[in-house]
Amino acid sequence: MRYQTAEAYSYDGLAYERELTPDVLTPLEGGRLDARARRGVSPALVRVIGYVVAVAIALFVAGGVSVALTSGTVALLQTNAATTSQIKQTRAQNGDLRIERSLLTSSDRISKIATQNYGMVYANDAQMIAID
Repeated sequence: MRYQTAEAYSYDGLAYERELTPDVLTPLEGGRLDARARRGVSPALVRVIGYVVAVAIALFVAGGVSVALTSGTVALLQTNAATTSQIKQTRAQNGDLRIERSLLTSSDRISKIATQNYGMVYANDAQMIAID
């Protein structure tokens, strides 16, 4: 990088003031580093950052929806498993109750209880009672 007003000075005892003329002093052009630093961030960079932020937000929302759907599915599967377990238990209990009912309604058992516990007997002949 070259400076516009840079020139070598001789310090051999010849002290003189250098004369500054208007053509030596030129204003800084807008393309230098200081001007670019003061100008700020370019609109293209702001646009790219906006796109990156938009994509990040979209991915975050998609991840949240995915997590919500997964947790809902897990909850539904747990409910289905509990319901299936209850159905199996109810079917097993239903089978046990059917067996118990068939045992309790057996005619041999009823006859045995009636004769042993209550002293009942089968009628041998048809008996007639006359009521006057």
